[in-house]
Amino acid sequence: MGIAVTAFGAFGDKRVDQFRLVSDTGVTVDLISYGVVVRDWRVPVAGGERSVVLGFDNFDAYVAHSPHFGSLAGRVANRIKGASFELNGKTYKLAANAGDLQLHGGEEGLGRQVWDGQVDEANNAVRFTHFSPDGAMGYPGNVNFSATYTLRGNRLRLELSATTDQPTPISLVQHQYFNLGTGADVLDHTIQVNSSAYTELGADLAPTGAILPSRGTAYDLRMPRSMRDAAGKPVDYDIGMALDTGRSNADPIATVVSPDKDLTLKLWSDRPGVQVYNGVWTDIPVPGLNGRTYGKHSGFCLEDQAFADAVHNPHFPNVIHSPERPYRHWCEFEIA
Repeated sequence: MGIAVTAFGAFGDKRVDQFRLVSDTGVTVDLISYGVVVRDWRVPVAGGERSVVLGFDNFDAYVAHSPHFGSLAGRVANRIKGASFELNGKTYKLAANAGDLQLHGGEEGLGRQVWDGQVDEANNAVRFTHFSPDGAMGYPGNVNFSATYTLRGNRLRLELSATTDQPTPISLVQHQYFNLGTGADVLDHTIQVNSSAYTELGADLAPTGAILPSRGTAYDLRMPRSMRDAAGKPVDYDIGMALDTGRSNADPIATVVSPDKDLTLKLWSDRPGVQVYNGVWTDIPVPGLNGRTYGKHSGFCLEDQAFADAVHNPHFPNVIHSPERPYRHWCEFEIA
């Protein structure tokens, strides 16, 4: 069938391409070179197909209104306290874009750059590459990033890598917003995460450094539950979960089932944590895919990643990479 490549828009002086992957089970994934965004993802269901991600039908909406829909966030995903960090005795000031924090690499982070895309027909894959120069958004090091999406059957795999010429923090994340059902919100999806602990947050939503047990809290997702409390009221999730240590990478880290039970999502990853987010801040003033309205709780994210603000918490898994320690990260989704 081949991988169709079409022009989707332009950003600055660069063309934005769309790449369409189609699998032998009838799954279709549309990727664009701006931010390596998964623009749409359609899965067969009884009577047709269902779009399972949040996104836009036109490119300009991504620039003006996207809260990282489907993008790769970085150089460092999630929040960095004080929009600064120290490394080898030097303080690096970053561009703040969430109060005094930096979130997802800043306003000109990787999710807001046009990458170069290369089709790999033999593997039904697209490889994206991007060069980030020393000093970009305040970070040290010249970094070459690579992101490869491969579609096989109902599984979409993402392989990330980066090489740098000097020590620098790197922590990328895929930022898909999913809605596996047909309703306007995701509160009645059933979610389960293989995690017994979470990183406590301060008032600024950056981690305090404490890793707390989730038992007995709203963050106890070891057993499947909806995103509502016992009274049926919505539960807001925007929390970093510490995945159980000693787990096998062959086991999914999270499983989510649509309210009608027609679709089940499973996520595998090699990361130590996952940010669980259910669109607490989502309020999009323009139509989304197929004219849908995206308000609060309209999508959920499972952002497999290193812990947020690891640059200020030496007991968190290390996110400093160097010429001798290149960055590697993979995850895989199955929706069927």
